[in-house]
Amino acid sequence: MSKKYIDIMDTTFRDGFQSVFGGRVLMNDFFPAVEAAKDAGINHFEFGGGARFQSLFFYLQENAFDMMDRFRQIVGPDANLQTLARGINTVMLDTGSRELIDLHAKLFAKHGTTTIRNFDALNDVQNLEYSAECIKKYGLNHEVVVTLMDLPPGCFGAHDVAFYEKTLRNILDSGLPYDSICFKDASGTSSPQKIYETIQMARRLVGNNTHIRLHTHETAGVSVSCYLAALEAGADGIDLAASPVSGGTSQPDILTMLHAVKGKNFDLGGLEIDKILKYEEVLKDCLKDYFIPPEATQVSPLIPFSPMPGGALTANTQMMRDNGTLDKFPEVIKAMQEVVERGGYGTSVTPVSQFYWQQAYANVMFGPWKQIAPGYGKMVLGYFGKTPVPADPEIVKLASEKLKLEPTTLNPLDIADADEKKRVSVWKQRLEIEGIETTEENIFIAAACDEKGIAFLKGESPLNVRKNDSVCENDKDCKLGENKMANASGNYTVVVDGQRFNVSIAEGNADIQVTPVANSNTTTSTSAPISTGGTEVPAAVNGAVWKILVKEGDRVEKDQQIIILEAMKMEIDITAPVSGVITKILVNPAQAVDEGQTLAIIG
Repeated sequence: MSKKYIDIMDTTFRDGFQSVFGGRVLMNDFFPAVEAAKDAGINHFEFGGGARFQSLFFYLQENAFDMMDRFRQIVGPDANLQTLARGINTVMLDTGSRELIDLHAKLFAKHGTTTIRNFDALNDVQNLEYSAECIKKYGLNHEVVVTLMDLPPGCFGAHDVAFYEKTLRNILDSGLPYDSICFKDASGTSSPQKIYETIQMARRLVGNNTHIRLHTHETAGVSVSCYLAALEAGADGIDLAASPVSGGTSQPDILTMLHAVKGKNFDLGGLEIDKILKYEEVLKDCLKDYFIPPEATQVSPLIPFSPMPGGALTANTQMMRDNGTLDKFPEVIKAMQEVVERGGYGTSVTPVSQFYWQQAYANVMFGPWKQIAPGYGKMVLGYFGKTPVPADPEIVKLASEKLKLEPTTLNPLDIADADEKKRVSVWKQRLEIEGIETTEENIFIAAACDEKGIAFLKGESPLNVRKNDSVCENDKDCKLGENKMANASGNYTVVVDGQRFNVSIAEGNADIQVTPVANSNTTTSTSAPISTGGTEVPAAVNGAVWKILVKEGDRVEKDQQIIILEAMKMEIDITAPVSGVITKILVNPAQAVDEGQTLAIIG
């Protein structure tokens, strides 16, 4: 009897890159490996979407649409090229309007996509219906998703087989069009037995002619067992990656899975070990200069307690490296458990995983529930749809007070349509003002990436690629693996033996200016009066200045919001510690700042 053919999607160039490098891999560096994968017989790739869309504009000075076009040219017209979309969020972290969701499907079809895998982190089927229609409208295959994870110990009410059956039945009852079904576990925390029972349940509901597949990560150490369980239960496809971006926070390695099914009745994509070995050798050579974070190669037995997806984990730790707060990582992971428990059990996958992370980060940096991360707060208030179970009423009340928003049960699409900033016409007008060509691609880039998209289109976005020390020695655009201050320049305040100095740093052999600052009685106070009789307003965390809401000479009241920082994709409010007049603003928009650095002075 012939073996059952199992479709293998190679996630190396999307989820693999996202899970190991935070998506920061330049296209010319990895394209030779795409050719090698094609030669190895792989014809189903995840090649874009998800966080790999924004990361190209944010960090790589590359256009995601150009990358997709070139990828298609390499693999040819017959390969199944797949992207990842987040329902009403598409490839954005915020909800999109109906016209932006339609534009997403139109452009991805134009730029080489065959299939869009489409999920909602809350498993709110209402959030999948319109995007499904758009995907099919433009001739694409629609892979509808049920998102999975395990709840922290002692938690009940969702994320069991009965919950997934209810979600799948809601999908079927809605009548939304689909071509295949994926069960997606971004954190890799589901147990093999639950996977087995879930796939069996799905097969009973949809029959034998519907393609069912499983996506998981190795982060919790059970991915191979889960894939074997899924195959035994009747799954038709699984997702794998190639070394060195396999295992750890990513998908299991293709070679590992070929070994795991030896003696079983499964043919994994017709793939041959010798050809995959050659492909992985080419990929390893392509990525040899890139810094691989140690956490990307590790399996964590604690992840089921605080389900952080592999694709988000390294993106967050990379940002923590940039911000100089990586030492807080264990505390943030630990704090996630309470955030998940009280937030309504949305699946820990983008954007909800980012909301969980941001709230846990805020709880660690500012004290438990002293600040509400905007995304997390809007989620518990209902602005992204219905959470699997009601969020903790105390957290809902706190979010409403902090964000000055009332809870809602409105359709998030209707809310987005009413938001001027989510209209195509508004972004077209903004491009015209900036003197940027108003193509549909440029409009979508701006809408999806906001000010960072505008910066990219104006040629002003940064290049932030982490490569190994020896590679970076003569490359000022390259960041060293662990060296936060590599190539730093600008003005800093430092403290030496209790005395404060202003230091100007420049590259090369330029003069370095050091100016003593009038000493205060303490070096640790965040609002100590300085010699001018003013009160310092310090940065609460390492980050970048997002907005300055006041100007010199303005009168402010105690606790008034005066500056917004951006850190970990989160807006951090900086408020006035005292009432008074803004006598000095010491920073500029987009400037990087360190925790404790003085941002302004109130007299």
